[in-house]
Amino acid sequence: MTRPRDRIAASRGKAALKTRALQTLARRPRTRLRARSVWSASDLSALSVLGSFVRRGEKKKNCARAKLVCVALVACFGLMGTASAHDPGLSSVALKLNGSRLEAVATFARKDIEALLESPDAQGTEPGPERGRLQELARGILALENAGRRLEPADTKARFDDQGNVEFRLTFIADANRPLELRSCLLPRLPLGHRQFLSVTDESGETVLERLLGKGAEAATILRQPGRHPEAARDRTSFAGFLGLGMKHILTGYDHLLFLLALLVVTRHFASSLKIITCFTLAHSITLAMATLNVVVFPSRIVEPLIACSIIYVSVENLVRRGEPTGRWLLTFGFGLIHGLGFASVLREMGVGDRAGGVLMPLFSFNLGVELGQLMVAAVVLELLWKLRRKPLFAARLAAACSAAVAGLGSYWLVERVALN
Repeated sequence: MTRPRDRIAASRGKAALKTRALQTLARRPRTRLRARSVWSASDLSALSVLGSFVRRGEKKKNCARAKLVCVALVACFGLMGTASAHDPGLSSVALKLNGSRLEAVATFARKDIEALLESPDAQGTEPGPERGRLQELARGILALENAGRRLEPADTKARFDDQGNVEFRLTFIADANRPLELRSCLLPRLPLGHRQFLSVTDESGETVLERLLGKGAEAATILRQPGRHPEAARDRTSFAGFLGLGMKHILTGYDHLLFLLALLVVTRHFASSLKIITCFTLAHSITLAMATLNVVVFPSRIVEPLIACSIIYVSVENLVRRGEPTGRWLLTFGFGLIHGLGFASVLREMGVGDRAGGVLMPLFSFNLGVELGQLMVAAVVLELLWKLRRKPLFAARLAAACSAAVAGLGSYWLVERVALN
């Protein structure tokens, strides 16, 4: 084995050899360095020595670049197994107070109900043999108490709606003049982070109560006092609830975040970054409002693959067109319209667009939450990118490595979403 003292001596010897080569070339007149035919043997020897050091340095740089790309690809494929493009975690309960008759409609994503049933037969396109189990599950979705008395559902129905969700309809009979205690019984059994939007309306369609339920907050009290104005009973936390829901959706919507990363990784100036963020914000705000209000309706089986395609396109364009592509703001606006349809699916699953009133507040607060979350992510990403660009090694390969990783994840999501549909 080579002793530490020998390694230090060898390193000093290489440094001395490099210094002598540079001194040899420095002593030659500049006119002679331009004419290769008059170079002496000592010049050529010095150049050979320097060339070996240069080649060795280039090998080290290429090795470091290769490691950077490998790390990015490994992270990409590692995320495929754990990262979910969307974590809906959403359901809705609409309760209508019609005198002594209470009509409840609970809507859940199909995959959530299938996970609760834990049956391979639940993968079919129709309820079929699972209809009996769905009816049994329907009776335990809500727990209602009226003046301390537990109410049993007088009628239950279960079906699959046009969007592929599972819809439960329950009817209760209660005292119209006594308060109600409602508790969502399925929330503790659903994944962590699941949210349920509760909307209570009276005979005239006026909103009596709005609330976002979750684990640890599964219950709500519904006051039914004669002459009580509906606005007085409205949940004061609904604005903050939708604001937080919007922030959570963008922070856990990895496809939207990676699309934004692919757009920003090639920007060189703050003005171009601001233009891209502004166009993305305007575009998805337009389609978010239109889709929530049912002006424009596209099924998720079309929207979700298109979102994955937008990620792939932007990433591949970054790899093919070196530098910052021109006209990127227009492309961002077009793809932002598609991403807005994806954002709207959250509010539509909660039934916000189907209510008679109170649509503007959830729409505005949810969109505001999305924008705040987006700005937080953009600020962190831009600061990190600008710092890395100051280092020559990262500046040369940063955009390519990030774009390759994002393209890989986009391709994975595209195959996954097409296969699921």
